[in-house]
Amino acid sequence: MHVMVLGAGVTGVTTAWYLVNAGFDVSVVERRPAAGLETTFANGGQISISHPEPWSSPSAPLEALRALGRADAPLRWRLSRDPAQWRWLLAFLRECLPQRHRRNAHAIASLAAYSGQCLHALRDETGIAYEQQLRGILHLFRTGREQARAHGKAEFLAAHGIRGRLCSADECLAIEPALARHRLQLAGGFYAPDDESGNALLFTQALAERCRAAGVRFYHDTTIRRLIADGGLIEGIEVADGTGRAGRLAAGAYVVCLGSHGAPLLAPLGLRLPVYPLKGYSVTAPLIDAEAAPVVSLTDESRRIVCSRLGSALRVAGTAELNGFDTSVAPERCAPLSRWLADMFPGVADTTHAQLWAGLRPATPGNVPLIGKGRGVNLWLNTGHGSLGWTLACGSASSLAALMSGRAPPVSGFPFLRPPR
Repeated sequence: MHVMVLGAGVTGVTTAWYLVNAGFDVSVVERRPAAGLETTFANGGQISISHPEPWSSPSAPLEALRALGRADAPLRWRLSRDPAQWRWLLAFLRECLPQRHRRNAHAIASLAAYSGQCLHALRDETGIAYEQQLRGILHLFRTGREQARAHGKAEFLAAHGIRGRLCSADECLAIEPALARHRLQLAGGFYAPDDESGNALLFTQALAERCRAAGVRFYHDTTIRRLIADGGLIEGIEVADGTGRAGRLAAGAYVVCLGSHGAPLLAPLGLRLPVYPLKGYSVTAPLIDAEAAPVVSLTDESRRIVCSRLGSALRVAGTAELNGFDTSVAPERCAPLSRWLADMFPGVADTTHAQLWAGLRPATPGNVPLIGKGRGVNLWLNTGHGSLGWTLACGSASSLAALMSGRAPPVSGFPFLRPPR
């Protein structure tokens, strides 16, 4: 069967890879001239299997209230008259309830653990390189209170086969000696040795080339205007090429991997996806002193900032901003990221020549992605991964390929969208 994947970010390309390896005839439609040029382009670079906790947590509403009026706040929102934003916010508040938060964390952890296995197998099979660092992720705590909240984390992760341990401040320095330049005091940390980091753009584009070699067809510079539906059957997609010339593409089945843009596309069909963009920022600074730069990926839990070594650069990313579909880069939102880098590792990277970037994370209220059968006969979904798009990409795509092949998904404990019996 011919399957058309809509979107060529990390989720769309991994979906194409697992589908073609499952025996499907696959094509991919993407409005950009190459794969991975939107949300994937300059993300935080982490494969953070050890961090399945959703943004929607019991503490999130209070954190959001404290952020009101602060330009440098990790969490920020700009309310609008968009009904989709209000629906998402109300659903987000519901997912902050303790029982729902725990349920969502367990679901994400189950998928993340499997996705890590899939990534290892894919890397062994293809040999692709993407500036990967297989040194784990070290979560940093600035206060004893932050560290105390993490005491049950190792036990929770172990139940899903994920390794991790609490560390003292001295142990953090032993794991990443570059932290000795840190001007602030650390209370301790949490180290997940099996986590990874790397360049998601390089990964996505390298995998796209292997997809082409396996027979996947890519339609780049092709904007999807609308889905053409007859009842519950998607008959095709109306597209426009780079010159604006209209056309039509058709397949036997369609998989929506369009990130935040999937919800508006499906709304005219009466399908209301609970996916809304959470804007994030990153700063990628070239190294001045490579020997003094960290190689272990870091997560500053109190600042909601991550840092990854990507070849001859350091990337610092963070923040969550509810601001519609705006992708403009606000310097005042990038400034805290640059300051963090200068404070943590003074003289290591050139922040004056850094690349500033903003992208839209496609988030569901509970951070649990939508994977499986959409409404109707031949519509499928693989979207809503929020800040864990790369972390969950391989496991999500493998599970979707199983579902589309009529097999049970290889992950238990995850709420896949299944065809009606």
